[in-house]
Amino acid sequence: MSQGRLSESNSPLSADQARRLNDALADLDARQRAWLQGYLAGLDAHDAPAAAESPTSAPGEPLTVLFGSQTGNAEGVAEQAAERARAWGLDVELKDMASFGKQDLKQATRLMAVVSTQGDGDPPDSALGFYELLAGRKAPRLSDDHRFAVFGLGDASYEYFCESGKVLDSRLEALGAQRLCARVDADVDYEEAATQWIDATLEAFAALSGSAAPGPASGTSGGAAATYSRSHPFQAEVLEAQPLNTQDSDKQTLHIELSLEESGLEYSPGDAVGVVPQNDPVYVDELLAALRLDGEAPFEEGRQLRDALLNDFEVTTLTRPFLNHWAEISDDAELRRLLDEESRDELREWLQGRHIIDVLEHFPVEGLEADTFIRALRKLPPRLYSIASSQAASPDEVHLTVAVVRYETHGRARGGVATTYLADRVQPGDSVPIYIDHNKHFKLPDDDAAPIVMIGPGTGVAPFRAFLQEREARGASGDNWLFFGDRRRRSDFLYQAEWLQWRKTGLLSRLDVAFSRDQQDKVYVQDRLREQAANLYDWLQAGAYVFVCGDAERMAPDVHQALLDVIREQGEYDEEAAAEYLRDLQQQKRYQRDVY
Repeated sequence: MSQGRLSESNSPLSADQARRLNDALADLDARQRAWLQGYLAGLDAHDAPAAAESPTSAPGEPLTVLFGSQTGNAEGVAEQAAERARAWGLDVELKDMASFGKQDLKQATRLMAVVSTQGDGDPPDSALGFYELLAGRKAPRLSDDHRFAVFGLGDASYEYFCESGKVLDSRLEALGAQRLCARVDADVDYEEAATQWIDATLEAFAALSGSAAPGPASGTSGGAAATYSRSHPFQAEVLEAQPLNTQDSDKQTLHIELSLEESGLEYSPGDAVGVVPQNDPVYVDELLAALRLDGEAPFEEGRQLRDALLNDFEVTTLTRPFLNHWAEISDDAELRRLLDEESRDELREWLQGRHIIDVLEHFPVEGLEADTFIRALRKLPPRLYSIASSQAASPDEVHLTVAVVRYETHGRARGGVATTYLADRVQPGDSVPIYIDHNKHFKLPDDDAAPIVMIGPGTGVAPFRAFLQEREARGASGDNWLFFGDRRRRSDFLYQAEWLQWRKTGLLSRLDVAFSRDQQDKVYVQDRLREQAANLYDWLQAGAYVFVCGDAERMAPDVHQALLDVIREQGEYDEEAAAEYLRDLQQQKRYQRDVY
């Protein structure tokens, strides 16, 4: 329904079928729609046994579970799918897109693919080469013998939601493969949708080989009930919350220390903490007033509506599914027009700086019931923060570096959900619900003698504090080079005393900084990279690992281009060869990014 209401003209349905389907879908929330996708995928499997007579559908033919993952979520779903497939009696090969080539794709006649989308429509860094293969002239021709299903992970607040999954799904079909089950596009609360897709898809693949179903999935594996997760967070006591900027700064950045005592939680540098926040009570009250709903009205299990909006649902960030749902509820012609494909640019501009409450005020609905509004919302997702400490240095603690988001647009003061929660409504002694989000794809090298280059402007420097603490604790001999940037040296040099002390002791071999507003012409970390081109290229040639953390929209592409320029100029490569050099670094895990 992302393109509006179905009709006889834009679907293969009759007018009556389209009307009845529109009516049915209007009452479904995101979780119910995800279940329905899995159910329909299961129905597709009933047509699959006819293909079992094909020689290519022999019982021993392996199932390839392919993943492209930036932070590890897609890899986790793929691992879950592979484990479940083995329980179905299927021969399984778990593969990473980072090392999946043309011949691999030709041989993967049964393919379950799981891929995340980073930023606004980009595939994971490790999957870039695979996507270039798919899009290029060297992409292999596939046939009806190739069966596939795709699960995409993304964030519905982005315009190009799950774009990597959509591109993969359509490209496999265009190359000649046959879609066995419908693609599923999952939002940030993806776990239930993933489980449903896995079982429905495996039912279809098992039907091809005549494998017997082993029964429902058993849920979490042994001991998992005792671990902490996004659905079962640990209540971490706030030990300390200190400002990192001076009082005359126009930014507010906090260093927050949380206790892990008696939690059993473990992490390594490069991991993140998931904070389960609470919505701003003032905003929730404004929302209830705009809806003319009673916050004390019962919601479920003895809870009140206001409590549910505070703790359970995303009530700020606008997503396409919410807008589609609101267009159905309001039947507003102007909102429907904005959601048309030809109005994409106009909608993008209109959405800038607006939240859910702005939609309620611009397109009001009289007499709206609470349940109808709730069905339009997604669950309140945790917010991830790069860990700024090493457990080797602080065994019972985890540290965060939090840039507090505050701004004003369209006559209303705005704030980041989690950052204002941590800055304004949590004090030392209070507890914060957290869990550890492990990131396999942003890790120090195993070789302690390997040199590392760390590029982290603003709060992107957080994991590099953890890296240096870890390297110090391990007695690592490798050189360490940090590029840091922010607005002003005097007010915004985050962790300045620590960097300078490590520079003095020699742990930090080099430190280059860029403060954009300390001079007339702005200077950024990418400018420092170009200034140090010769030394940087020498480090790369000597086996250095490059780590980039921070803003995905501007900083990361600018740094990527600066690295390409350094490689091209210092190595005397043309543009294609320089790009290949950087791709090789990614393949070797010597160029890793944690961008958001």
